Amino acid sequence: MLSIMIPVLNESESLPQLYQEICDTSQTHNIDLEVIFIDDGSTDRSWEIISGLSAKDERVSGIRFRRNFAKAAALTAGMRAARGSVIMMMDADLQDDPKEIPRFLEKLNEGYDVVNGWKERRLDPWHKVYPSKVFNWMIAKLTGLKLHDHNCGLKLFRKDVAAEIRIYGELHRFIPVLADARGFKVTEIPIHHRERQHGYSKYGVRRFLRGFLDLLTVRFLTGYGQRPQHMLGAIGLSCLLLGFLGLSYLGFIWILTNAFGLELGPIGNRPLLAYSIAATILGGQAISLGLLAELIVAYTGRHQDSYSISERTATTSQNEQEIIV
Repeated sequence: MLSIMIPVLNESESLPQLYQEICDTSQTHNIDLEVIFIDDGSTDRSWEIISGLSAKDERVSGIRFRRNFAKAAALTAGMRAARGSVIMMMDADLQDDPKEIPRFLEKLNEGYDVVNGWKERRLDPWHKVYPSKVFNWMIAKLTGLKLHDHNCGLKLFRKDVAAEIRIYGELHRFIPVLADARGFKVTEIPIHHRERQHGYSKYGVRRFLRGFLDLLTVRFLTGYGQRPQHMLGAIGLSCLLLGFLGLSYLGFIWILTNAFGLELGPIGNRPLLAYSIAATILGGQAISLGLLAELIVAYTGRHQDSYSISERTATTSQNEQEIIV
């Protein structure tokens, strides 16, 4: 079964058409699916329409939040409610075309775990298109996963992926990156992008600033999430080395001035002294933070595997059951 998650925020005008297009596609291609609408605090008639669709079609279910909790929370709720072995993310604004569903499934069946959409011909204003290109370039440079459109709302992935990654804040746009870090196979396909027919975009300029901060978070989580001291310790040791070299140089100057009588001037009013002391203190703090982070990972990460299993042999499964018994 295919589970389609659709976060909804004041999209009452789009929902009936979106539902009908999904039904037409599933009927034409004989796709067994369920549709999960997650009402993320809508103030219009969205929930009323979702309830009506659910009463009419048993394949449709709805989840209603008490207030707006943002898209990542809506998708997390959808993942938990999904019954299918394959999960698709889709926006409710009709810009994602349900006719692309069969192509995503075909690509997934080629052996991939995540299929990301690529709005090759994007029908958005220029002030959204060009910053998005820069953002995608930055993601590729920092994470090593090269995709044309990380932020595309149309994504398909196996339930195994949903079980192993945790999204919060605005990390939903980094699902391919998080999956790739766990060893899943990620690819992309160009899709048909449509103009918005109803409502307005929910994203503004602040989205790009938050996206950059989230990118730094993802880079840290995927690169040093299980070994934070490797990063913080490296920064700390570098700062300690710089501080030690600066203080050693100033100590040598002091010895030449006071022991051998050379007129090299006092060291107390030299900027290098303040910089060296600051670097030494910063280095010690970074190493201390790294040790604290290692303690947190050691005590809170006991029930979270740092690896991802693709498949098992029957013997392995039987041995694990005997151990559990």
